[in-house]
Amino acid sequence: MRVPWRTLAVVPVAFLGIFFVYPLVVVLAQSLTDPAGGLDLSGFAEIVTSAYYRETLWFTTWQAVLSTVLTVAAALPAAVVFVRFKFPGKSLLMALATLPFVLPTVVVAAAFDALLGDSGLLNSGLMAVFGLESAPVQLERTLTLVLIAHVFYNFAVVLRMIVSYWSNQSPQIEEAARSLGAGRWQLWTRVRLPMLAPAISAASVLVFIFTFTSFGVVLILGGPRYSTLEVEIYRQALSIFDLPVAAALSLVQIGLMFAMLLMYSRLQRRITVPLRGEAYVSRVPHSWRAKLGALAVIVTMIVLLLAPLAALIVRSLTTAGGLDNFTRLAQNPRGSILFVPPLTAVGNSLVFASVATVLAVGLGLITAALVNARRWRWLDALFMLPLATSAVTLGFGYLIAMGNPPLNLRSSAVLIPLAHTLVALPFVVRAVLPALQLIPNNVTDAARALGEGPAGVWRRVRLPIIGRALVVGASFSFTVSLGEFGASLFIARPDTPTIPVVIFRLLGQPGAANYGQALAMSVILLVVCGAAFAIIERLRISVAGVF
Repeated sequence: MRVPWRTLAVVPVAFLGIFFVYPLVVVLAQSLTDPAGGLDLSGFAEIVTSAYYRETLWFTTWQAVLSTVLTVAAALPAAVVFVRFKFPGKSLLMALATLPFVLPTVVVAAAFDALLGDSGLLNSGLMAVFGLESAPVQLERTLTLVLIAHVFYNFAVVLRMIVSYWSNQSPQIEEAARSLGAGRWQLWTRVRLPMLAPAISAASVLVFIFTFTSFGVVLILGGPRYSTLEVEIYRQALSIFDLPVAAALSLVQIGLMFAMLLMYSRLQRRITVPLRGEAYVSRVPHSWRAKLGALAVIVTMIVLLLAPLAALIVRSLTTAGGLDNFTRLAQNPRGSILFVPPLTAVGNSLVFASVATVLAVGLGLITAALVNARRWRWLDALFMLPLATSAVTLGFGYLIAMGNPPLNLRSSAVLIPLAHTLVALPFVVRAVLPALQLIPNNVTDAARALGEGPAGVWRRVRLPIIGRALVVGASFSFTVSLGEFGASLFIARPDTPTIPVVIFRLLGQPGAANYGQALAMSVILLVVCGAAFAIIERLRISVAGVF
């Protein structure tokens, strides 16, 4: 009995078609036509002729390039220490470095505001120590703060991909270069960097994608002075209601990101190889120079990674009423029937995340199985598209496409887990696919030779092997859903807000009490995401070159 691949493909493809392609097509169709139904390309014409939109595209591109370069530059010294040396707490430090990546953007933005804002811990401390009357570090609403947050957010992407790839390379290559007289500089330029080029390239493309589509960090930390394509789509659709321009910007972004995802998929296939063990090249540092260098990198990593999160927790306990910031989350001080206590959002987010996780794992498993079959490999880039598509555009598409039968879901809270499923789906595929690819063909061939059918091979061979990868994918889905911000900002109803939406609303309201509650909500989200991340780190399968 042959595996019914075409039948299986119907499920995820239909889901993608109904809840991803259809809303985007409706947005484009309504936005690219005039009231009489004729073709209207005024949105594209405005983008091409307007210096403002060209500058927005240019800013989006160069800030993503600069963020990528800075992230690689920050992660490469750390990768050297992780690959070359053994030291106590190495696994814990790697896990700590990865934590920021799973944190919601609103939490990262709130953390850096708590640390580096005008009233943040750094400025408060400097003003208290030196008796200053104004904040000496002016980073609020600057590009510098956005770039710092991007590096903090994506540091682990580069670090993990380079370390896992480099650790799997033979040390004899470098030993041969040294025996031929290669110095430190020649070792780097002629051996290490060329050898690491595939991993660095794949990691760079992935970071470029994440920073090119940056929304929450730029919106909250950058302010009105800076606008990426993602932020501009949000403004055009929600504030200015210029649908042609919003649709044209969305199309430009989707096209660019699809090209980048194709490039990333090709690069990732080149660096995905069976793991041979990090202990193969790492050693205890012996010289004082090596010890001091490794210690400096480790201490710098710990300080830079923990400082924003520590500032967030401290500020949540010291701003306004201190612990009252947490107790007030369950209260309705004005007694309004329209007010939803912030703590209600925690319950909403947990329910939405649970539903989205079940959907994303089921669809992701089918998709990964299809991609693993060589003739369906093109699905890999297709199902990565939601990752590169504006969540804001997706949310807006739901509002205008899901308001009529048979998909009259606009007033239903079910739209939120559906949108979160689309955002989480690529993470499940990325978690499960490498595990499937590492199963040797002779293992499944042996099962078939022993009389197992396709269902038996999956039940008795593949599922037990990829079980940990499925749990990792589920944890990623749960975490991504908890922190999803862009689409939720559009489709969350007033009575069913999510945690990030409540944090954003509280940050935008005046008063220390609102700010304190926003920090308290951020701490709660930080704790929940941290717990999910612990599960991911405990069960994830290490594959060379894969983040």
